Amino acid sequence: MSDVKERELRVRQVWEKEKTFQKSIDQREGKETYVFYEGPPTANGLPHAGHALGRTMKDFVARYKTMSGYQVLRKAGWDTHGLPVELEVEKQLNIRGKDEIEKYGVENFIKKCKESVFTYEKEWRQFTEALGYWVDMDDPYVTLDNPYIESVWNILATIHQKDLLYKGHRVVPYCPNCETSLSSHEVAQGYADVKDLSATAKFLVQGTENEFLLGWTTTPWTLPANVAIAVHPDMNYVKAKKGQEVYTVAEGLVEKLLKTDYEVLEVIKGAMLVGTKYDPPFNFIKVEKGHEVVAADFVTDKSGTGLVHIAPAYGEDDYNVIKENGFDFVHVVNSKGQYKQEITPLVGKFVKDCDVEIVKMLAQNNRLFDKERYEHSYPHCWRCDSPLLYYAMEGWFIETTKVKEKMLVNNQTVEWFPGHMKDGRFGNFLENMVDWNIGRNRYWGTPLNVWLCESCEEQVAPHSLNELREHANEELPEDFELHKPFVDEVTFTCSCGGTMKRTNEVIDVWFDSGSMPFAQYHYPFENQKKVKTQYPADVVIEGVDQTRGWFYSLLAVSTLFTGEAPYKRVLSLGHILDENGQKMSKSKGNALNPVELIEEFGADALRWALLGDSAPWNNKRFSKKTVSQAKSKVIDTLTNVHSFYSMYAKIDQFDVNQTNKGTKTRMDEWVLSRLNTVIEEVTKSLDAYDVTKGARLIAAFLDEVSNWYIRRSRQRFWSSGMNDDKKAAFHTLYEVLTKTAQLMAPFAPFISEEVYLDLVGDSVHLSDFPKPELSLINEQLEEKMQAILQVVELTRSIRNAVGIKTKQPLSQLTVFPVGAVEVSGLDKYDSIVADETNVKKVHFATGDSGLVTNELKLNFPVAGPKLGKAVGEVQKYVAQLSEEETSHFLEENELELTLKDGVKVQLTKEDILIETSAKLGYAFAEGDSFRVLLHTEITEELKEEGFVREFVRAVQMYRKQLNLPVELRVELSIEASEHVQMTLKKFEAFLHENLIIKSITFERCEEMETFTVEGEEVCLRIK
Repeated sequence: MSDVKERELRVRQVWEKEKTFQKSIDQREGKETYVFYEGPPTANGLPHAGHALGRTMKDFVARYKTMSGYQVLRKAGWDTHGLPVELEVEKQLNIRGKDEIEKYGVENFIKKCKESVFTYEKEWRQFTEALGYWVDMDDPYVTLDNPYIESVWNILATIHQKDLLYKGHRVVPYCPNCETSLSSHEVAQGYADVKDLSATAKFLVQGTENEFLLGWTTTPWTLPANVAIAVHPDMNYVKAKKGQEVYTVAEGLVEKLLKTDYEVLEVIKGAMLVGTKYDPPFNFIKVEKGHEVVAADFVTDKSGTGLVHIAPAYGEDDYNVIKENGFDFVHVVNSKGQYKQEITPLVGKFVKDCDVEIVKMLAQNNRLFDKERYEHSYPHCWRCDSPLLYYAMEGWFIETTKVKEKMLVNNQTVEWFPGHMKDGRFGNFLENMVDWNIGRNRYWGTPLNVWLCESCEEQVAPHSLNELREHANEELPEDFELHKPFVDEVTFTCSCGGTMKRTNEVIDVWFDSGSMPFAQYHYPFENQKKVKTQYPADVVIEGVDQTRGWFYSLLAVSTLFTGEAPYKRVLSLGHILDENGQKMSKSKGNALNPVELIEEFGADALRWALLGDSAPWNNKRFSKKTVSQAKSKVIDTLTNVHSFYSMYAKIDQFDVNQTNKGTKTRMDEWVLSRLNTVIEEVTKSLDAYDVTKGARLIAAFLDEVSNWYIRRSRQRFWSSGMNDDKKAAFHTLYEVLTKTAQLMAPFAPFISEEVYLDLVGDSVHLSDFPKPELSLINEQLEEKMQAILQVVELTRSIRNAVGIKTKQPLSQLTVFPVGAVEVSGLDKYDSIVADETNVKKVHFATGDSGLVTNELKLNFPVAGPKLGKAVGEVQKYVAQLSEEETSHFLEENELELTLKDGVKVQLTKEDILIETSAKLGYAFAEGDSFRVLLHTEITEELKEEGFVREFVRAVQMYRKQLNLPVELRVELSIEASEHVQMTLKKFEAFLHENLIIKSITFERCEEMETFTVEGEEVCLRIK
């Protein structure tokens, strides 16, 4: 088992033993609540990378708000109803469709559905715990439970009381595979780009032999059900002859359709065509009223022919036009999406598969004018991925359009992340909402609680199980289950004396999940006080696809039930893509398994990668590499800093509570200033839900602690005894580690817990999020240290460029400012720069001391067009500028020249290229604020010292090979050439200062290890 895996398992065991999660809630009792809603996943599928992001973000927010002083209840939930469950059970039973379900037995089928919904509950629990997501999975809300259904019934009955639940006949999206209709927000989740066949059919005008109306359709399969042709009454149409046939089309489309060799016979308004009778392309059905031209405002000449084929059962506009004109309604497709008996040649075939055959039949009958393939976005079932059809059918609807304005107003009270969602994707969806198609002709779901009288059509919608018992004609058992087929057997007696039976439908599962603010607490039958404190939510967090799913259903149900918004803010998360920007899927083989990522890199690394790589609302390219880098750059860095502290604290038996704080150095003051600046900036970011910025601030600070503060302070920890300087180093690093652990706790709960528990003895998740000590923030000190860091990096870049190792000492470094940057006060840090860059002397100057030359040249691509013919004269002038004029330009970034003809020319920094070079023996680099000049000449003495430093590195490597304790002082024996011995003796004091040794002897011993140092062979023995 890896160290990371062991650590995270160890921490989880501590949490379980100490009941840390429950304590974090209990200790905030009486404090202000921060309300969190868990969107319920389904447990009949395994978690994927998107779930990892959602659960990480939820846990992050809940942990941060808890540490900020709020009480955050976190109740888990399971979405257990609906077609995904039914389809899974059908697979298990090897049955297909409603007929076979009925044959198997509805009660047995429901029993199987109940058994299947928790198939992967164990895997979900393991994944949730491994990720470190604290949520109460022991007392979840479950949508199949009677108390939950009873609360949903109460909401539905209330909506029914408000006359907002009605039965209607209309065109709705329908899945022939699932044999049920869908709601508009479900449809919005399942679009896919497909290539379909379109056809332009010829409709013969009655009483003629060669006059045709040209009707275009993107659904050729609907042509056997044609009842009318629609035209726009105010649009111009033409009758045009081409060959031996006359066609009627929109004037604006005639050229596109007929192309060449046609003759326009007549131009008329669409109104003149209304009433024209025609023969349909197929005669499978007979209509008493129909097969004539009607007027419709939705017809345009933007595409097609300007004449629209009308099949009333398969389009909302079609349905309404037929209704308005009193034409016959025909429906030639069965519930499975297959042609009925009337369509003799195609009976029993799936209609969407018949477009090609329909087109062939048109051609055979001389009724095909044109056909073409076209690509478009077509709705598919979000549950089974089958193409949807649009059917006119009877169903139950919630009149959401009546509360549309209220929903729009409620949406304006919500803070959205990202902000453009409010009036963009989500707002637009609300603007275009239609009534909610709530009924589903299926089995496994919350039964729609409406009973209808067979005699007078009276309706009763019981609010509760008790009301159901009161109305029922027979006594119901104590453990009566609110599912099919049991509720279907319950009958009422109507006030008219007739029998009332429940309508057959179950409800849309999205209504189940949208009811969770109330149903999770069995409201209003229990927990009325709790619901008052837990409604509305301060935050809901899910993927962007939930803008048309859970985010919508929550808002719709809440507005219908209470008139209020159910949440104050929404965090809408982007999709997880692969490293090439492609959507992850098992079929493509590019899906990352979050459980495997946790196994390999640890949950902390996965969480940090998800939160710190890019804003959670952006679609993010994700790979193993992203997680690996988060582990090595952040999690491992904190681990190493903690290990460094622990190792030396143990050696020196340092006790933070028993040791005075010593005397702080400038480096201590700097790191404490940085710590508190970071605390202040991170808190601002997290309060604004900018978690990525917060993560990056912490990561940058950790890097500064590890690669600057500790590296600069190592000698203090190595020194013997416990002086004031060492005490200050220990106290400072303790403060940095404990507060960094607190900062990181919501992001990386495991490593933070281990560090904090080790240092403080309590759980970091029971502590308060750190507050900045403003008195310790020294902005000037931070600015100066940042300047020093830039100087060091520039100097290292020179060494890399000229190929001189850092361990090779050099004589001098000169630093001077770029522009108006201030260098005064930086000389206090010259010893740090000298040590970090390995130079003997550092000089901060205001000018380049003549060691750098600047040559100005005209930037022709920029200055040429501006100067025109004068460009040659200006080029010579610039080439001959004096040092004084060059310096003036470098300071002011502008230069005025007077040309021979007296014209003045103004040159700016965009017009000039500056070529800077150092004098012989020096190398040069420039940053945003500073230029640095490094004297690169290596004297014999400097070369000897460079050798000694490489020798020190060889000894330290040898110690590591021998796995010696860092504090152990050793005897060092050396065998080497006389020249090497003389060099080492010369620097013996340096060796004692940089190596933990008792003595050095120059002698040949047994069991010596041979090393090559700068081309010289050196034999070593450590005892």
